[in-house]
Amino acid sequence: MSQIKGPAIFLAQFMGDEAPFNSLPNITAWAKDLGYKGVQIPSWDSRVIDIKKAAESKAYCDDLKGQTNGLEITELASHLQGQLVASHPAYDEMFDAFAAPEVRGNPKARAKWAADQMKLVLRASKNLGLSVTPSFSGALLWPFMYPWPQRPGGLVEDGFKELARRWKPIFDYADKMGVDIAYELHPGEDLHDGLTFELFLKAMDNHPRVAINYDPSHFILQCLDYVGFIDAYGPRIKAFHVKDAEYRPSAKAGVYGGYAGWTERPGRFRSLGDGQVDFKQVFSRLTAVGYSSWAVLEWECCFKDAAQGAAEGAPFIASMLIDVPTKAFDDFAGAASDTKRNQRILGIK
Repeated sequence: MSQIKGPAIFLAQFMGDEAPFNSLPNITAWAKDLGYKGVQIPSWDSRVIDIKKAAESKAYCDDLKGQTNGLEITELASHLQGQLVASHPAYDEMFDAFAAPEVRGNPKARAKWAADQMKLVLRASKNLGLSVTPSFSGALLWPFMYPWPQRPGGLVEDGFKELARRWKPIFDYADKMGVDIAYELHPGEDLHDGLTFELFLKAMDNHPRVAINYDPSHFILQCLDYVGFIDAYGPRIKAFHVKDAEYRPSAKAGVYGGYAGWTERPGRFRSLGDGQVDFKQVFSRLTAVGYSSWAVLEWECCFKDAAQGAAEGAPFIASMLIDVPTKAFDDFAGAASDTKRNQRILGIK
């Protein structure tokens, strides 16, 4: 039996106003026909969930689970709400679109709204019997990622101190709900690699609910050792987006992409199997470190249509699932423990 559950699919990129993508019963019927066993729900999309009702009513959540055509709800994703907990003013106008109309143009009110939304997601997750929500950290420091001009002393430390100040009450509430917040380490976020995750963890005094939504595609684009990352941070990995990517060096652009569109960038997201992620190693290492939750397709590709990517994704993930052994391969050659015999073999008695 596989230790990792799947295949599942993140619905955000497939939602639409036309059937079968316009409601939870319709889109889960579509996903089931493709071979998926679970769905990750975008908590901000009212076509599939009323997050306030889900937070307030266990009965509503039970009814919601009855609309999924037998598929399991794997997680409630909270990326857009998490993004708005902390946002540098340079992005205010662009990020306002993610917020409720009544708080747009008011960064302080928007940040409070986002924190309140995160608490709704956490309470709804508890009502649904879920243990983690994948999210974004937001970003105060991203405009200063590259140190030119030289950053003032203490800027990074103060940035993470403020980020932790905003998130600490949310994480304390998460602890009460019994739900982890798993950050997707993503360019554009203050938490985008291992070192920035460690800076936040330190600022949060190693809060037990701080976790990682592992997505190797973002590490491919940063030229980071995405397999070694699993060994380094395995105990904190509580969610998994199965997404492919490629980085093909160019004479004209590098990891920053030269403001080019996705098809022209050296680094770009691809459908499963079309990129460079070694998923056999990824699934092996996740199994080795004890990851036992869901493998969730997040489809983003600049060349292939979403329908084809979704159809190919379920069998691809299924083919990567590892049935953990019930016994060691060399058990046949083993022998019972015998201390005196061991001492004779070692020549010590």
